[in-house]
Amino acid sequence: MTNFIVKAFHELSGLELYEILRLRSEVFVVEQNCVYQDMDNKDQDSYHLICYRNNSIAAYARIIPAGISYNEVSIGRVVTAKNARGLGLGKDLMTEAVKICAELFADTQIRIGAQLYLLKFYNSLGFVEQGEPYDEDGISHIEMVKK
Repeated sequence: MTNFIVKAFHELSGLELYEILRLRSEVFVVEQNCVYQDMDNKDQDSYHLICYRNNSIAAYARIIPAGISYNEVSIGRVVTAKNARGLGLGKDLMTEAVKICAELFADTQIRIGAQLYLLKFYNSLGFVEQGEPYDEDGISHIEMVKK
C-alpha cells in the first residue's frame, strides 16, 4: 500500500528526517556519484512530501516556497528509492507535489531545476523548459516551469 504525507520541517520526527536524508544521500551522492552539499539550509523552510510504501519511504520531494530557490515555488530533491523504481511512483509523487503546491501557495507557477535526462518525464507532467542546459555538480540540468 502506498500513501503520501506532507509535513513542514518542524513536524518531521527525528527518524523521518534521518530516513529522508539517508535516501537523498543514497541516490544523489552514492548512486549518482555526486559530491555536493545536500543539507543547504532550505529544508527548514520547506515542506516535505513523503511517499510511504510498505511502511518505508519509497519516494520523496521537497516543496520550497517562493523566494528561497527561485522567485517561484519550487519542487526539488525528487527521489525514488532504488527498490521502488518502475512502479510509477515518480509520476505519482510529482502529481501529488504539484497538487500540494496549489493548495499551499494558491495560483502560482512552479519552477524546477531538472536533471536533463528527465526532460521528457517532466514535459509529460506539464513542465516546459526555460533557458539553456547548465551543469550543476557535474550533472546536466535545465530549468523548467509549470503554470
